[in-house]
Amino acid sequence: MLKNNIPTNTVKETSKNPVITSIFTADPSAHVWEDGRIYIYASHDVDPARGCDLMDHYHVFSSDDMVHWTDEGEILSSDDVTWGRPEGGFMWAPDCAYKNGTYYFYYPHPSDSNWNDSWKIGVATSQKPASDFVDQGYISGLGGFALIDPCVFVDEDDRAYMYYGGGGLCKGGELADDMVSMKGEIVDMEGLEDFHEATWVFKRNGLYYLTYADNQHELNCMRYATSENPLGPWTNKGIFLQPTGCSTTHGSVVEYKGQWYLFYHNQAISGQGNLRSVCIDYLNFNEDGTIQTVVQTIEGVNQVDHAAAPDSQLNTYAVLDCQAGGGATVESTETGESVVNNLHIAGAYCQFNHVVGGTAGRGTIHIHYATEEQLAKLNLVVNDIDYSFLNAPSTGAGQDFIGCTSITVCLQPGSDNTIKVSGGHGEIRLLGITVSLFTE
Repeated sequence: MLKNNIPTNTVKETSKNPVITSIFTADPSAHVWEDGRIYIYASHDVDPARGCDLMDHYHVFSSDDMVHWTDEGEILSSDDVTWGRPEGGFMWAPDCAYKNGTYYFYYPHPSDSNWNDSWKIGVATSQKPASDFVDQGYISGLGGFALIDPCVFVDEDDRAYMYYGGGGLCKGGELADDMVSMKGEIVDMEGLEDFHEATWVFKRNGLYYLTYADNQHELNCMRYATSENPLGPWTNKGIFLQPTGCSTTHGSVVEYKGQWYLFYHNQAISGQGNLRSVCIDYLNFNEDGTIQTVVQTIEGVNQVDHAAAPDSQLNTYAVLDCQAGGGATVESTETGESVVNNLHIAGAYCQFNHVVGGTAGRGTIHIHYATEEQLAKLNLVVNDIDYSFLNAPSTGAGQDFIGCTSITVCLQPGSDNTIKVSGGHGEIRLLGITVSLFTE
């Protein structure tokens, strides 16, 4: 392991928007758990895009300061769902809830090749907020034609409610204490104006809020309604998020360390409505409890007080440690650093061997690079598992090695891990990689 002057951390003054740039994520469901961190449970637009049928491989992201986000890794894919659609895919907007020491991850997924008529709400559980989830099947009695986007709200009295809906219909009901079956009657959410999908429910000052996407063609707005009862009826309050430039909208509202935030997505990185990216902006209320129109920004939100960083072990691998092939070459810069060039050639690659994997089974791979391209892409293969494309947004110039794209993957114990990075999707130069090992 050689240093090669590779940067080992990224310092940001604000979160920036989009806040997650390495992979395409959408439909963010944000929650604050007892460990004091805030977590995003997001859907994953797999690249290259084919359509929403290709959405799969849920990742979780966490932070303690709203600015620096840790990719916790993949927690569930269609391959883990034995009851699901044989062709896989169609892992759409999820949610998560916590009760009695267990985390419950809820997700919509078809049970048949005739996907739009066979939606069900699946549940996976874990004793941890961002790993070790095991699928438990689906909630009986929920689902059907276009009924997607589960949302679970746990009230102050510990009663939990499930909401879901699409295609203009929104339903809800009380969950049983086991959190995987329904206790009460499933009822329509009455009073919503122009409902399309993307239900989210939260509570503030004793008032329940239900946010959702409307039906404005190709450019949804986000609307909301309020009620004194968690199952309505609801009173329409209007629009609080204008179109984001994306053909869909979907979000969540959370209070963290005294400030309210809106999590949503746009297509600012890709320019494509099925390759989306999570954003965060401030959400503010008027004195009467109504929501002010959210201002969409490029800066994102400011850093808040944070605790000590989670324990991790950082290993640095310079390109002197790697083998290059397929037209890629290792060359020296004017400052004496070694870099990989010619990764824009189809078939070009560099490979790091004998990468230390630690004992926890997870590690975040950070790829340090420079590119003039607006958006270059790298393909990552770890121990023969293809993690598809990582985004590499522009650093301004091919000599500015300030770029870092990362993803958390499964690693084997010991030092027999192999990491292969290939290009062919925009000119990019590679300085090396760092691997942050989880220590749990």
